[in-house]
Amino acid sequence: MVDLKVLTAAVGELDEEKVLEMLNDFVATKPTEEEAQKVVAACQSGMAIVGDLYEKGEYFVGDLIFAGELLTNAINTLKPVLGNSGSAGVGTIVLGTVAGDLHDIGKNIFKSMSEAAGFNVIDLGIDQPASAFVEKVKEVKPVVVGMSGVLTLALEAMKDTVDALKEAGLRDSVKVIIGGNPVTKEACDQIGADAFTTNAAEGVKICQGWVK
Repeated sequence: MVDLKVLTAAVGELDEEKVLEMLNDFVATKPTEEEAQKVVAACQSGMAIVGDLYEKGEYFVGDLIFAGELLTNAINTLKPVLGNSGSAGVGTIVLGTVAGDLHDIGKNIFKSMSEAAGFNVIDLGIDQPASAFVEKVKEVKPVVVGMSGVLTLALEAMKDTVDALKEAGLRDSVKVIIGGNPVTKEACDQIGADAFTTNAAEGVKICQGWVK
Protein backbone atom coordinates (compact mmCIF):
# COMPACT_ATOMS: atom_id res chain seq x y z
CA MET A 1 0.00 0.00 0.00
CA VAL A 2 1.22 3.45 -0.84
CA ASP A 3 2.27 5.79 1.96
CA LEU A 4 -0.67 8.17 2.00
CA LYS A 5 1.11 10.90 3.97
CA VAL A 6 4.00 10.96 1.49
CA LEU A 7 1.52 11.03 -1.39
CA THR A 8 -0.43 13.94 0.15
CA ALA A 9 2.81 15.87 0.66
CA ALA A 10 3.93 15.16 -2.92
CA VAL A 11 0.65 16.50 -4.31
CA GLY A 12 0.94 19.53 -2.03
CA GLU A 13 4.45 20.13 -3.36
CA LEU A 14 3.21 19.68 -6.96
CA ASP A 15 5.81 16.96 -7.48
CA GLU A 16 4.13 15.40 -10.50
CA GLU A 17 6.87 12.87 -11.23
CA LYS A 18 6.79 11.50 -7.70
CA VAL A 19 2.98 11.45 -7.53
CA LEU A 20 2.55 9.56 -10.81
CA GLU A 21 5.38 7.15 -9.99
CA MET A 22 3.72 6.33 -6.64
CA LEU A 23 0.32 5.91 -8.28
CA ASN A 24 1.62 3.69 -11.07
CA ASP A 25 3.38 1.48 -8.53
CA PHE A 26 0.17 1.40 -6.49
CA VAL A 27 -2.01 0.42 -9.47
CA ALA A 28 0.48 -2.36 -10.32
CA THR A 29 -0.24 -3.99 -6.94
CA LYS A 30 -3.86 -4.63 -8.06
CA PRO A 31 -5.34 -2.82 -5.06
CA THR A 32 -8.95 -3.07 -3.93
CA GLU A 33 -11.34 -0.31 -4.82
CA GLU A 34 -11.48 0.67 -1.16
CA GLU A 35 -7.70 1.16 -1.11
CA ALA A 36 -7.93 3.18 -4.32
CA GLN A 37 -10.54 5.48 -2.75
CA LYS A 38 -8.15 6.10 0.17
CA VAL A 39 -5.47 7.09 -2.32
CA VAL A 40 -7.89 9.49 -4.03
CA ALA A 41 -8.65 10.99 -0.62
CA ALA A 42 -4.90 11.45 -0.01
CA CYS A 43 -4.58 13.26 -3.36
CA GLN A 44 -7.51 15.50 -2.37
CA SER A 45 -5.81 16.29 0.92
CA GLY A 46 -2.79 17.34 -1.12
CA MET A 47 -5.03 19.63 -3.17
CA ALA A 48 -6.31 21.18 0.06
CA ILE A 49 -2.66 21.99 0.94
CA VAL A 50 -2.30 23.63 -2.49
CA GLY A 51 -5.46 25.67 -1.81
CA ASP A 52 -4.12 26.79 1.57
CA LEU A 53 -0.75 27.80 0.11
CA TYR A 54 -2.55 29.72 -2.61
CA GLU A 55 -4.58 31.62 -0.01
CA LYS A 56 -1.37 32.45 1.88
CA GLY A 57 0.13 33.84 -1.31
CA GLU A 58 2.84 31.16 -1.53
CA TYR A 59 1.29 29.61 -4.64
CA PHE A 60 -0.11 31.46 -7.63
CA VAL A 61 -2.79 30.88 -10.25
CA GLY A 62 -0.31 29.00 -12.43
CA ASP A 63 0.29 26.58 -9.55
CA LEU A 64 -3.46 26.06 -9.17
CA ILE A 65 -3.80 25.26 -12.86
CA PHE A 66 -0.90 22.84 -12.64
CA ALA A 67 -2.42 21.25 -9.52
CA GLY A 68 -5.72 20.78 -11.36
CA GLU A 69 -3.92 19.06 -14.23
CA LEU A 70 -1.91 16.96 -11.80
CA LEU A 71 -5.09 15.83 -10.09
CA THR A 72 -6.72 14.96 -13.42
CA ASN A 73 -3.67 12.86 -14.35
CA ALA A 74 -3.73 11.21 -10.94
CA ILE A 75 -7.40 10.26 -11.27
CA ASN A 76 -6.85 8.98 -14.81
CA THR A 77 -3.98 6.81 -13.52
CA LEU A 78 -6.26 5.41 -10.81
CA LYS A 79 -9.31 4.91 -13.04
CA PRO A 80 -8.58 1.21 -13.76
CA VAL A 81 -8.72 0.40 -10.03
CA LEU A 82 -11.49 2.80 -9.03
CA GLY A 83 -14.19 0.55 -10.50
CA ASN A 84 -17.45 2.12 -11.53
CA SER A 85 -18.31 3.76 -8.27
CA GLY A 86 -15.87 6.51 -9.15
CA SER A 87 -17.98 7.41 -12.15
CA ALA A 88 -21.46 6.72 -10.77
CA GLY A 89 -20.30 8.89 -7.96
CA VAL A 90 -22.16 11.01 -5.53
CA GLY A 91 -24.20 13.12 -7.93
CA THR A 92 -24.06 15.25 -11.03
CA ILE A 93 -22.90 18.86 -11.27
CA VAL A 94 -23.77 21.00 -14.28
CA LEU A 95 -20.99 23.53 -14.58
CA GLY A 96 -20.29 26.46 -16.85
CA THR A 97 -18.87 29.94 -17.21
CA VAL A 98 -21.80 32.30 -17.65
CA ALA A 99 -22.72 34.42 -20.68
CA GLY A 100 -20.29 37.19 -21.53
CA ASP A 101 -17.37 35.63 -19.68
CA LEU A 102 -14.62 33.62 -21.34
CA HIS A 103 -12.57 32.60 -18.33
CA ASP A 104 -12.30 28.92 -17.55
CA ILE A 105 -9.30 28.47 -15.26
CA GLY A 106 -11.26 28.43 -12.00
CA LYS A 107 -14.03 26.36 -13.58
CA ASN A 108 -11.56 23.76 -14.81
CA ILE A 109 -9.83 23.48 -11.44
CA PHE A 110 -13.21 23.08 -9.73
CA LYS A 111 -14.17 20.45 -12.31
CA SER A 112 -11.01 18.38 -11.73
CA MET A 113 -11.43 18.54 -7.98
CA SER A 114 -15.15 17.70 -8.12
CA GLU A 115 -14.49 14.70 -10.34
CA ALA A 116 -11.80 13.56 -7.94
CA ALA A 117 -14.39 13.79 -5.16
CA GLY A 118 -16.64 11.42 -7.11
CA PHE A 119 -19.01 13.86 -8.79
CA ASN A 120 -20.05 13.44 -12.38
CA VAL A 121 -19.38 16.88 -13.89
CA ILE A 122 -21.02 18.07 -17.08
CA ASP A 123 -19.04 21.06 -18.28
CA LEU A 124 -21.00 23.36 -20.57
CA GLY A 125 -17.92 25.47 -21.34
CA ILE A 126 -17.55 29.24 -21.41
CA ASP A 127 -19.92 32.10 -22.34
CA GLN A 128 -23.02 30.00 -21.68
CA PRO A 129 -26.46 31.63 -21.79
CA ALA A 130 -29.08 30.93 -19.12
CA SER A 131 -31.00 28.74 -21.58
CA ALA A 132 -28.04 26.34 -21.89
CA PHE A 133 -28.05 25.78 -18.12
CA VAL A 134 -31.83 25.32 -18.08
CA GLU A 135 -31.81 22.78 -20.92
CA LYS A 136 -29.00 20.75 -19.36
CA VAL A 137 -30.65 20.77 -15.92
CA LYS A 138 -33.87 19.46 -17.48
CA GLU A 139 -31.93 16.77 -19.29
CA VAL A 140 -29.60 15.41 -16.59
CA LYS A 141 -31.33 16.44 -13.33
CA PRO A 142 -28.13 17.38 -11.46
CA VAL A 143 -27.85 17.96 -7.72
CA VAL A 144 -25.75 21.08 -8.17
CA VAL A 145 -25.49 23.85 -10.74
CA GLY A 146 -22.10 25.57 -10.67
CA MET A 147 -21.61 28.94 -12.32
CA SER A 148 -18.26 30.58 -12.78
CA GLY A 149 -17.31 34.09 -13.78
CA VAL A 150 -14.40 36.45 -13.37
CA LEU A 151 -15.86 39.66 -14.78
CA THR A 152 -18.25 41.84 -12.83
CA LEU A 153 -20.83 41.53 -15.60
CA ALA A 154 -20.85 37.79 -14.89
CA LEU A 155 -22.86 38.52 -11.74
CA GLU A 156 -25.77 39.75 -13.82
CA ALA A 157 -25.57 36.69 -16.07
CA MET A 158 -25.60 34.47 -12.96
CA LYS A 159 -28.73 36.21 -11.72
CA ASP A 160 -30.35 35.77 -15.15
CA THR A 161 -29.52 32.07 -15.01
CA VAL A 162 -31.01 31.58 -11.54
CA ASP A 163 -34.12 33.51 -12.66
CA ALA A 164 -34.39 31.28 -15.73
CA LEU A 165 -34.18 28.18 -13.54
CA LYS A 166 -36.98 29.62 -11.39
CA GLU A 167 -39.14 30.32 -14.44
CA ALA A 168 -38.59 26.77 -15.66
CA GLY A 169 -39.67 25.44 -12.26
CA LEU A 170 -36.25 23.87 -11.70
CA ARG A 171 -34.74 26.11 -9.06
CA ASP A 172 -35.98 24.13 -6.08
CA SER A 173 -34.58 20.85 -7.41
CA VAL A 174 -30.94 22.00 -7.49
CA LYS A 175 -28.39 23.70 -5.31
CA VAL A 176 -26.64 26.63 -6.98
CA ILE A 177 -23.03 27.50 -6.25
CA ILE A 178 -21.28 30.47 -7.85
CA GLY A 179 -17.56 31.05 -8.02
CA GLY A 180 -15.06 33.58 -9.27
CA ASN A 181 -13.32 36.80 -8.30
CA PRO A 182 -16.33 39.14 -8.11
CA VAL A 183 -18.58 36.91 -6.01
CA THR A 184 -19.34 38.02 -2.48
CA LYS A 185 -21.94 37.23 0.16
CA GLU A 186 -24.01 40.20 -1.06
CA ALA A 187 -23.76 39.11 -4.69
CA CYS A 188 -24.71 35.57 -3.71
CA ASP A 189 -27.85 36.84 -1.96
CA GLN A 190 -28.79 39.11 -4.85
CA ILE A 191 -28.27 36.39 -7.43
CA GLY A 192 -30.27 33.91 -5.36
CA ALA A 193 -27.52 31.27 -5.20
CA ASP A 194 -27.18 28.85 -2.30
CA ALA A 195 -23.46 29.36 -1.83
CA PHE A 196 -20.47 31.16 -3.24
CA THR A 197 -16.76 30.49 -3.17
CA THR A 198 -13.52 31.89 -4.54
CA ASN A 199 -11.67 28.68 -3.73
CA ALA A 200 -12.24 25.48 -5.72
CA ALA A 201 -11.38 23.18 -2.82
CA GLU A 202 -13.88 24.94 -0.58
CA GLY A 203 -16.47 24.77 -3.37
CA VAL A 204 -16.11 21.00 -3.56
CA LYS A 205 -16.51 20.72 0.23
CA ILE A 206 -19.75 22.73 0.02
CA CYS A 207 -21.09 20.43 -2.72
CA GLN A 208 -20.10 17.35 -0.72
CA GLY A 209 -22.05 18.75 2.24
CA TRP A 210 -25.14 19.04 0.04
CA VAL A 211 -25.13 15.43 -1.12
CA LYS A 212 -24.53 13.85 2.27
